[in-house]
Amino acid sequence: MKPLIKELRLAVLGHVEWVSFVRVPALPRSGDIQHASDLFEQAAGGGAVVAAQMARLAGGARFYTALGRDPLGERCAAELKALGLTLHIAWRDAPTRRAITFIEPGGERTITVFGERLSPCASDDLPWEQLERCDGVFATAGDVEALRRARGARVLAATPRLGLPLIRAAGICLDALVGSASDPGEAYAPGDLEPAPGVYVGTEGARGGFTRPGGRFRAPQPSAVALEGGDGDSYGAGDSFAGGLTTALAAGWSLEDALALGARCGAACIAGRGAYAGQIDGAAAGQLHGRTQA
Repeated sequence: MKPLIKELRLAVLGHVEWVSFVRVPALPRSGDIQHASDLFEQAAGGGAVVAAQMARLAGGARFYTALGRDPLGERCAAELKALGLTLHIAWRDAPTRRAITFIEPGGERTITVFGERLSPCASDDLPWEQLERCDGVFATAGDVEALRRARGARVLAATPRLGLPLIRAAGICLDALVGSASDPGEAYAPGDLEPAPGVYVGTEGARGGFTRPGGRFRAPQPSAVALEGGDGDSYGAGDSFAGGLTTALAAGWSLEDALALGARCGAACIAGRGAYAGQIDGAAAGQLHGRTQA
């Protein structure tokens, strides 16, 4: 794997879920009995997917998270370490969160989660001082003081799912707020945060999305072969987008180029099975940057 930029220092404050993926002919209706064509499991969740995409692009990333002190927590830690992440884990007595993701023939995913979302807190004995040395940090879970510590990074981005009240309480300015424009859980409108983020990025799947300030951007199309009867699915596409965007901003790319990389990461993720198989690496990112600079 060729890093996007050597020694780029990246980190994620985020959550993890143990996800069971079930490929079905259609979403179950009340009383249905269905036969699934595929079943697999892996450590995923928004924080893990963003961190893994960053690590693939830049050759590594720190991941500040919390896991249950249980067998699933141990499995999550082992899988995430194998993805090239440097883990900083706050172990909890609560069980590790789980999720079931139904995948339809067109690749669309529907997620049901159960259990508490475990978040790292500034009071946890973790190396928070490392965040101040980072070029880029993305946050999906944490507390107010942890977010303030993360603001020491040169670039700080987050998802609205972190919680707009939490971001407001931290009193910091995000460089970017990245969320799905169609997901009520990631809703954001001007005036929701003060100070306002440097840029808000609203993703809209295959239609691309928009920035505020700014305008619309396009998304490359994922492989139709991969989605129609193949292994592809949309799980993790938005989080891979966020990982690519934040990595590019941390590397000093323009917003236009960072959006192009984020969109490429999201489309590539859709073509792969599960959260990580389709994620692109630094070599592919470097080729994209070369084209956008030509």
